[in-house]
Amino acid sequence: MRLKDQGFFWVGVDRKKTDYGTIASGQMYVQYLIPANVTQPLPIVLVHGGGGQGTHYMGTGSGQPGWAHFFVQQGYRTYIVDRPGHGRAPYHPDALGPPAPVPTIEGVQADFAAAASASPPRWNGNGRVGDPLVDEFQAGQNATLQDQAMAHALWASRGAELLDRIGPAIVLVHSAGGPFAWVVADQRPTLVKAIVAVEPAGPPFGALTWGLSSSPVTYDPPVSDPKQLATRDVTPPAGSGLPTYKLQADPPRKLKNLAGIPISFVLGESSPRHKLTDPPSVEFLRQAGCNVDFIRLEERGIRGNSHFMMLETNRREVFDVIHAWIASKARA
Repeated sequence: MRLKDQGFFWVGVDRKKTDYGTIASGQMYVQYLIPANVTQPLPIVLVHGGGGQGTHYMGTGSGQPGWAHFFVQQGYRTYIVDRPGHGRAPYHPDALGPPAPVPTIEGVQADFAAAASASPPRWNGNGRVGDPLVDEFQAGQNATLQDQAMAHALWASRGAELLDRIGPAIVLVHSAGGPFAWVVADQRPTLVKAIVAVEPAGPPFGALTWGLSSSPVTYDPPVSDPKQLATRDVTPPAGSGLPTYKLQADPPRKLKNLAGIPISFVLGESSPRHKLTDPPSVEFLRQAGCNVDFIRLEERGIRGNSHFMMLETNRREVFDVIHAWIASKARA
């Protein structure tokens, strides 16, 4: 990478009184990489998934480049966040409440093993306990907040503060970080110019009480309590492997702040997460008036990818698909 500038800052630093003094609480870490030759009018904000951190976009730890490098090489001002309580935005229960259990290798090995056993293989190890590449990934994982409603509210305010600082941007999210896009776009609909959702959290409702988030978003007609969102059960086609899922009952309320934002929803062919996100979340967004392009990588000739496609062996090939979509849809 050829850079004009690089650095970091935090947004959303609250102060909280404790018995032993005043502590920082709820902050979000932001790393930025500014290319020597900025050719893209909009910056990109990269948001990690699950219990991870922004290093997911820096490659596998082997010295090979990741999506952050590729965005910089394409001329994007690139902002990489560690969500509150993750990575360089440290977690402590005195600040953020009780933690959930620490993520386990067993919890992600299905994703890596699926990539390792795909044809062609997209992971160089076996994807299981004892795989040194999985150890590298797992070393960056930490516990999430138990209170997901509080977590998503923090993402909304911190993401809004980041966009207020850097201006209009494209937001790329992954996995359990998916709600970041919906809640931030709801807060700053004129500043989110496109959303790339890489296998984001789903399906609708259930733990995501407001549809695809656990904190409030704006519906039309208005909703003050998620219990006001009437739902219906949907039985998927026989043989699909999908469980019964929920959509809004007719007539559906609209997510009016997201309606004009281009959204891409990216799925890998070998990902075990299909059963969570395909197609319930896409259906939910379209039902709520959103413009969603459903990108199945195998339909673009890209085979074998699993859930952590930004770390897999053909991550440049997947990046090229995402970059082409952004180039065709995002407008400053």
